[in-house]
Amino acid sequence: MYKTTYHRASSVEEAASLISGADDGKLLAGGQTLIPTMKQRLAAPSDVVDLRHIADLKGISVAGSTVTIGAGTTHADVANSAEVRSACPALADLASNIGDPHVRNMGTIGGSIANNDPAADYPAAMVALNATIHTNSRQIGADDFFTGMFETALNDGEIITAVSFDAPEKAAYQKFPNPASRYAMAGVFVAKSGGGVRVGVTGAGSDGVFRASNMESALSASFSGGALDGASVDPSDMLSDLHGSSEYRANLVKVMAKRAVEAAG
Repeated sequence: MYKTTYHRASSVEEAASLISGADDGKLLAGGQTLIPTMKQRLAAPSDVVDLRHIADLKGISVAGSTVTIGAGTTHADVANSAEVRSACPALADLASNIGDPHVRNMGTIGGSIANNDPAADYPAAMVALNATIHTNSRQIGADDFFTGMFETALNDGEIITAVSFDAPEKAAYQKFPNPASRYAMAGVFVAKSGGGVRVGVTGAGSDGVFRASNMESALSASFSGGALDGASVDPSDMLSDLHGSSEYRANLVKVMAKRAVEAAG
């Protein structure tokens, strides 16, 4: 690796100060993307600011119907949380199927959504749950937060502190994983609440996570797998690579959506 200066922040305020004073600094959450990228010399930050030891970024709480998860909470903690399993078991199930045990015990929800990998699981959940992303300076709705492949609405040096959402009436997540990486080739999170139905899709879109509005309309009228029989997925909007063509992914999205509805119902 190239020379870099490591900083271990003890508070969000200290981390913000350190990153603002760096020439080309990077925030380290769980390190599941940044460290491999640095090892491959695809990234050479002047400074790395470690967020992993900030207690205020960790923890899960439920107040009424509102679930709040600290950005530094690991996938394993989300998966094993009694509070999450009670309020939104679909999110706990999602977390339990991310990567392998090492990834789940190191990776964090904040790091995942900040990176916004087009095949990551959490972005689909955040969109479908109409979550709010809290930072050290503001709150951003999930619809506005994810702006494209590996792109978010975060400003330079802005730090995610937590995510929150209202527990849905029904929800489920189904994905078709790449057998090697376990990343989603197509993952669909369906959530039903008083405000209707939201459908978040990851792993398949050519511009990252997206909402399937035609599926939302069909499911709002009838929350059943059969309601999606007439729903279409445009292959021209899908990724195409060595793992699967755009037509293949379009079909996967529809299949995973039906499975998610059946699991939720």
